Amino acid sequence: MRTIKQSIFLLALFALLFLVACGNEENNEENTSNEETNEEENVEEGEAESSEPVTMEDANGEVEIPANPENIIAPFMEDALVALDVTPAAQWAIGESVQDYLQDDLEGVEKIEWNLPVEQVLSYNPDLIIASTLDSMEGQLSDYENIAPTYVFKPEDHADFRTQLTLIGEMLGKKAVAEERLAAYDEKVEAAKEEVSEAVGDETVAIIWVTGDQYFMLEEDRHAARVVYEGLGLAPSALTEELGEAGETWDPISLEKLSELDADHVFLLGEDGSEGLETLNNSSVWQGINAVENDQVYRYTDASNWTNKGVIAFEKTIDEVLESLVE
Repeated sequence: MRTIKQSIFLLALFALLFLVACGNEENNEENTSNEETNEEENVEEGEAESSEPVTMEDANGEVEIPANPENIIAPFMEDALVALDVTPAAQWAIGESVQDYLQDDLEGVEKIEWNLPVEQVLSYNPDLIIASTLDSMEGQLSDYENIAPTYVFKPEDHADFRTQLTLIGEMLGKKAVAEERLAAYDEKVEAAKEEVSEAVGDETVAIIWVTGDQYFMLEEDRHAARVVYEGLGLAPSALTEELGEAGETWDPISLEKLSELDADHVFLLGEDGSEGLETLNNSSVWQGINAVENDQVYRYTDASNWTNKGVIAFEKTIDEVLESLVE
């Protein structure tokens, strides 16, 4: 026969086992809940990257993009990479010149020449090469393919910054991130467009880039000028309209031709001390232009975001337009 002490001991033991079992069940439910929450957060943030290779069609046929490439070379498309929170293995350069507006994100990233010398490409051991074209590249397609899978953009896809960003997002398993980035950009454009419209109405604008002793006026569809005219709805000057669509190459405009410029606002891009700017400052032709006489010329020494296309370049240009016309 059990004693009272034995009975009390057994009851206590059963109670203890019951409490442990309940605790384990709660922990299992909590762990499961945490795992589900973490998975949902990863999906929402677009951070879950591809774990499988993806086959995509480029200008030359089908290309198998490796899963989660880490060493990427994509000259003059670093804007898209940075927008996707990706750091390239090397960045586009002409000599020592780089895309200055991206250097906060690309500080310390080594340079690779714009025409992709094959030996330089090989030295970075890339696992993915993305090219806008091969027409001006030093090597042939087979040279680059022997180093890493090489995706060459179709011209129409590369020309559209949205398509460019979206396709690179697909390559890198970051399509959702690309879509979110573009949605945020569209919101920025709409907000800025309203501010600019209230500030200047239908007053006209021109964008002039001075490099060395030459002058270039940005056509309505040339790089960041597209967001100025099309995105923000600013009115181009008559001389800007006369230029027509942008060609593949930049054509300089003479100082005499600039005398025809009748713009209410001018964005003047160029490094301080350049020969062309000194000439403008001493030119009666330039001093007689409407925007100059009314002190409506806005100087920016870094032209790199204006002479590129990409969501980051366009956003920086929008900020500078607002700084000049609204703030």
